[in-house]
Amino acid sequence: MLNSPIELLEKLISLPSVNPMGGDVDPAICLEHRVTQFLCDWSRELGIDPILQTVSDQQSNVILLWTNPQRPDAEIVLLDAHQDTVPVAGMTVEPFLPTIENGRMYGRGACDVKGGMAAMLSAFARIVRESPTDGPSVMMSCTVDEEATTTGINRLTESLAAGELPGERPVAAIIAEPTELDIIVTHRGVVRWKIETSGTACHSSTPELGENAIYRMGHVVTRLEAYAESLPTQKPAHPKCGPSTLSVGRIGGGSSVNIVPDSCWIEVDRRLIPGETAEEAQAAVIEELKSLPFEVIHHPPWLTSAPLPDDENGPLAAQLMRCIESVAGDRESIGVAFGTHASRTARIGIPSVVFGPGNIAQAHTKDEWIDIQQLEQAAEVYYQFCKTFKPA
Repeated sequence: MLNSPIELLEKLISLPSVNPMGGDVDPAICLEHRVTQFLCDWSRELGIDPILQTVSDQQSNVILLWTNPQRPDAEIVLLDAHQDTVPVAGMTVEPFLPTIENGRMYGRGACDVKGGMAAMLSAFARIVRESPTDGPSVMMSCTVDEEATTTGINRLTESLAAGELPGERPVAAIIAEPTELDIIVTHRGVVRWKIETSGTACHSSTPELGENAIYRMGHVVTRLEAYAESLPTQKPAHPKCGPSTLSVGRIGGGSSVNIVPDSCWIEVDRRLIPGETAEEAQAAVIEELKSLPFEVIHHPPWLTSAPLPDDENGPLAAQLMRCIESVAGDRESIGVAFGTHASRTARIGIPSVVFGPGNIAQAHTKDEWIDIQQLEQAAEVYYQFCKTFKPA
C-alpha cells in the first residue's frame, strides 16, 4: 500500500484528472474519475469505506471518515484537497510522468494540488494505523471541479450543512493549497458574470444602416476600465488581502467581418475583499453602466465565491501554527488575493484556514513542480494537527 507522500504524489500525478474548463481538451485525460477510483481502492485497502458523492458524470467527491474508536463522540476535523488540475497545453515537462530532480517533483498537479492531497492522504493513513487515543476524528474530502465552477465543494458543504454525512459537522477545516507552509487565514472572493450589448445587423458596406454592438461594447469596456482604476479609492484595502479589483477577461461578438455585428459580450471578474458580497459588487457595476445611452444586459453570475474573513479562525490558526513551527520553523499567517474552498466551509460555520506545501507561483506552470522537503514536512504537520487538535 502506498503510504509516503512521495509515493502517493507519484501515483496521483500519473493519473490524468484535467478539468477542461470549457476548452477543447483530449477526452482521454479529462475529468477526475481515474483519481477517484484510485482513492476508493486505496481507502478500502486502508480499511476505510469511502463515501462517494456524485457531482456529475465521471465526477464524484470521495469522502473518508476515521472515527476515533476511543472517543466515538469526538469532534471531527476536516481535511480537503481537490482532485482536478488545469489543462496541460504548453507544458515543457511530461505532465503525467512524475520526475524527481534536485529535490523537486515535476508533473501536472505536483503543486496544485496533488502535492497537498498526497501529504493529507499520508497523514490520514498514519492516523488510521496509529489510532491516537486523545485526538479528534478525521474526515478527508477529495473534491472535484475546483479549477472551474466549484461544483464539488458546493455539493460537500450542502451535505455537511444538511447533516447528510456521518457524524457531527466538522469543527475545523484545513484546505490544501500551495502556501509554502504559511497559513492563509483570509483571502479574496470573486463574482464572475457575462455582460452583453446588442445592435442591428446590416451589410458592412453600408454600416450606417445598422448599429454596431461591438462599438457599444467598446464604451462599456472603457467605462469599466475607469471604474476598475477607481475601486481602490472607493473603499479601504484589506490589510492582508489588498484592494477590491475588477478585470475584463474575455470578449466575443459578431458573425462575419462583412456584417455589422448585432451582439457582443464580455466576461467580468470582480474580486471581493472581506466585508463585500457578490450581490453588492455586481449591483454597483450595473449602476455604473446605467448612464450609457443604450441597453447593457447583465447575466446572472456563473460563479460566486465569498471572501474568507479572519474573524473566526484565530484559535484554529494558532493551533496549526504550533504544529508547523515544531516541524518547519517560523512561518506566518497571511492573506492572499486568490480564492479557495475555505470560504465555502467557513460559510457553513466551520472555522477554516488554508495550508499546504508548494509555492503558488509554480501552480499551472509549464514545468510545474513541488519541493519534496515541503511535501514531507506538510504530511508531518497534518498528522501532528490531527493527533493533537483541541476545540477552542
